[in-house]
Amino acid sequence: MRSTIRLALYQPDIPQNTGACMRTAACLGVGVDIIGPAGFALSDKQMRRAGMDYLDRLDWTNHVSWQTFQAQHLGRLVLLTTKAETSYIDFAFAPGDTLLAGRESAGVPDDVQAAADAKILVPMLAGMRSLNVAASLAMVLGEALRQTGAFPKG
Repeated sequence: MRSTIRLALYQPDIPQNTGACMRTAACLGVGVDIIGPAGFALSDKQMRRAGMDYLDRLDWTNHVSWQTFQAQHLGRLVLLTTKAETSYIDFAFAPGDTLLAGRESAGVPDDVQAAADAKILVPMLAGMRSLNVAASLAMVLGEALRQTGAFPKG
């Protein structure tokens, strides 16, 4: 079974994080949208070098820009941001949601924030800046799959 939940990475900077997100998505039957431009080459060879050896098992799309992604995107866009007030634990996920993470170095710009249907955060101890993007997405994805009953059955 493939989930209708998707992950979206906005202009990712670090290929290893992107590879980790893509591997998680492949193992859990979740699609991935890469919203460019990325801070590295997105060739099959480069992605395999970053540890993404499941590329052929993954439903992924490389969008050249935010505008291209928006034109093709369906469903709710749920932004993971440290600026949100709602914890992902308290959020009601739905089939068709896309979990969006920003650039490791800069997050997302204001127009992308404004386009999000919801903004959620992963609660952390006071004084901590942020979690790794791959760790955050894995935590939130697990909760989204649990709520929607979309974990793979094996």
